Amino acid sequence: MTTPAPGLLAAAVPVLPDWFAPYGDVLGDVALFLAVVAAVYLAGRAFLVPVVVRVLRRRNENNPTLVSATETYLAILLAGLAVFLGLAATGQASALVNTDSAILVAALTFAFGVAGQEVFASLVSGVFLVADPDFNVGDWISWPNGEGTVEAVDFRVTRIRTPDNETLTVPNTELTTNALTRPFGRDSYRVTERAFVSYAEDTERALMELQGVAVDHDGVAADPAPNARIVDLGADAVTVQAEFWVDDPGRADVATVRSDFRRRVKRRFDDADLTLAPAAGRQLSGSLTVEHPEDA
Repeated sequence: MTTPAPGLLAAAVPVLPDWFAPYGDVLGDVALFLAVVAAVYLAGRAFLVPVVVRVLRRRNENNPTLVSATETYLAILLAGLAVFLGLAATGQASALVNTDSAILVAALTFAFGVAGQEVFASLVSGVFLVADPDFNVGDWISWPNGEGTVEAVDFRVTRIRTPDNETLTVPNTELTTNALTRPFGRDSYRVTERAFVSYAEDTERALMELQGVAVDHDGVAADPAPNARIVDLGADAVTVQAEFWVDDPGRADVATVRSDFRRRVKRRFDDADLTLAPAAGRQLSGSLTVEHPEDA
């Protein structure tokens, strides 16, 4: 076996310039920091987060909000832990407790606190939304600026799917500072539908037909039984109202039930020769005779 000459070995190793020497240790620390951060974060996302989420999903089958939010917050905590371990690996973690560094950290904390008040408020609001047992992913909610189905609660915003199948990102603070309505938050939901009937028609018959449409509808609950009543005697029409209940509104498409009911009412009234109030509120009748000047 032949040993290479020392001169050849020295020539194979690149010689760094003198000005680069002070930066060698810094670049090494940066590389070590990035390697530790990447390793800790990726390992946590690959092993820790799925295990925690799986356990929470098994123990909280009826609370998907907690599962979704835990995955989000756990990823943030994991990122913070990865950064801290990266600093510790490079020997920089102890510098955080030094007097000068502590003053710098306090100043940065104050600056971020002033600049990120809204973000911090949204984060706290998100925690309250997750902890609220009456606020869950999959619920239909209504607030002063819109309505829709909750899809996810993140640390800053809540994603909501609107009836038009659009996705809204609503700040968590908007949902915690305004009154929320959960119309489908119970096992049943009452649907109220109105129709306007001409004064020339038999109102009692119109009530019977309106109630019959609700009774015959497949999506309407039998108990309590549907009913119909007169709610107003307007200037141009009689206002009649049907009230019926829908079981399990979380599964049923209430908008579809309303649409089907209205179609059935229009068809039933047409078959029964019952006239709905004209759209303009007036119905004209009479005749008009026109004479040509040459015939006069």
